[in-house]
Order: sequence, then structure tokens, then C-alpha cells
Amino acid sequence: MTTTTSDEPRMTPAGRRILDAASRLYYDHGINTVGMELVAEQAGTTKKTIYDRFGSKDGLVVAYLEARARRWEEHVVTHLAAASSVGAVDRALDVLDALESWLEQGTRGCGFVNAYAELSTQSAAATRVVRAEKEWIRRLYASLLTEAGVASAESLGRQLALLHEGAIVQLTAGGSPEALEDARAATRALLG
Repeated sequence: MTTTTSDEPRMTPAGRRILDAASRLYYDHGINTVGMELVAEQAGTTKKTIYDRFGSKDGLVVAYLEARARRWEEHVVTHLAAASSVGAVDRALDVLDALESWLEQGTRGCGFVNAYAELSTQSAAATRVVRAEKEWIRRLYASLLTEAGVASAESLGRQLALLHEGAIVQLTAGGSPEALEDARAATRALLG
């Protein structure tokens, strides 16, 4: 599987601390509520250093989203590589298993949806990263179905991506602890 973002850029230690602090803060508290002063404080640096490294808050937000996409995609690809499953249903369920273990790391659901909800389309660069991640998950499901020889893999891949996204929303915003099991049952029904 290919990733939606380029390889991780080389960073100075200060740049890494800034990105790590911004990533935690943006996911945990929201992009619009976190000011550059707080990021600088948490990173043990100055606002000037942030602007020197990332150019603007938008540049830092884009870097956060790209780093999150890389971590998410690596998580899924690693999980799929370790799974011994074969067949369309099992491979699709493997993605949901990866999603479940990913969601155990955070309580605010999808960082990409959260960013889009906050920014709407104010940041074209951030919107591109968010949309690329959503396209990646659609392509991932379609690719797994194609590899398994399933007819209509593209259409079914889009439908599985909808189940995937819906499970995230229902689990977090909807407070439904059964959401991932419901998505697994719907996946079995859809592909069965």
C-alpha cells in the first residue's frame, strides 16, 4: 500500500518537539483552541522558532496532519502485514481490527474529520491532506477486494470506507461501544 503523504521530512530536534507538541495539542484540544504560544511552551521553544520551521500556523497544521496520516497508514499496513488472513471478508475485517487498535490511542475520533470540521475549507493545504487520507482508505479497501478477486471492488471499497468512517463516528461522538462490532457484522453481510 502506498501512503498519501511523502516520506517524513528531516527535522531539527526543535522542529520535532514542535511537531510532537502540536500533534498532541491539536488532537486533544482542537486546532482553533490551541495558540502558538501554547505549542511553543509545550515544545520548550519560541514562537519565532515555530514560524522559522513551519512558516505559519497553517504550515504547522499541515505538518501535523501529514505526520498523523503517515502514522495511521503505517499502523494499518503493519497490521495487515502481520495478519495471516486471506479472503476479502477477513482482509476487510483486518482493517477494522487495525482501526480498533488505533482508536485505543485517542478518544476524540478521527483527527482528520476533526481538523476538517474546525477548518472547513479555510486551509486548502490541510483539506488536501484530509481528503487524501479519506481517498487512501477507500483505495485500501478496494485494493484488498481486488486482490481477493471480488467483482465490483471499487464500489464495495467505497461502501466499506463508509462503514469504517461511520464506525468511528458512532464509537466516539455517538457513544456506541458496539460500533466496531456493528461495522464488522455489516462488512460480513456486504461481502458475504
